[in-house]
Amino acid sequence: MILITGGASGIGLALAARLLSAGNRVIICGRNEATLKKAKAEHPALIIRVCDVADAPSRHALVAWLAIDHPDLNVLINNAGVQHRRDFNGDSATAALDQEIAINLTAPINLIAELLPALKRQERAWIVNVSSGLAFSPMADVPVYCATKAAIHSFTLSLRHQLRSTSVKVVELAPPIVDTGLGGNARSGGTSSRPMMSPEAFATEALAQLATGRDEVLIGISAETRRQGEAMFDRMNSRG
Repeated sequence: MILITGGASGIGLALAARLLSAGNRVIICGRNEATLKKAKAEHPALIIRVCDVADAPSRHALVAWLAIDHPDLNVLINNAGVQHRRDFNGDSATAALDQEIAINLTAPINLIAELLPALKRQERAWIVNVSSGLAFSPMADVPVYCATKAAIHSFTLSLRHQLRSTSVKVVELAPPIVDTGLGGNARSGGTSSRPMMSPEAFATEALAQLATGRDEVLIGISAETRRQGEAMFDRMNSRG
């Protein structure tokens, strides 16, 4: 049984669709009930659950529901994320700051902590944390998004080390620039001239790499930003 946060659209939904077609049972959760229902209409086998993973009571209710209705959950894909442009030369650089940090960083950490006892009871289990190629070399106009993804990368390394003697495998999944609604019209200007991968192509490649048992799944340009890191910063941001 697989849980995908932020699974009603974008790469979350593409992953859910591919996993369903491979015979898996998949739960998607998100904040927008209408979007979840639309996803279920397109993929009737999906199990949907309204949940704001950044809100503690909502997250606690999700964990309690899973314990009762889906005790066989053995895969958690922390995919939910938001992205905002921020210019610290202006007056609104910190608008919705706490929400961006909560959704991208503290919510997945809390959800892992709350689900980990149940995951450890499974014979085999996986935690997949979705970071970004921007975790390794940031785009300067979305600085907090990049910082949270860098933090998720760091946290995933440490969590993998701590859980190395358990039945839980910890994987980092780093997408490239994918054609989704992430950030809306506020998405990084530096991505506007760069080719984007479709969510469906991303999901196909990501699941193929996950099947090989890798600890890090690096898609597209993410492999290069992981290799070169901050050495790519000037080149990436000169176009933004």
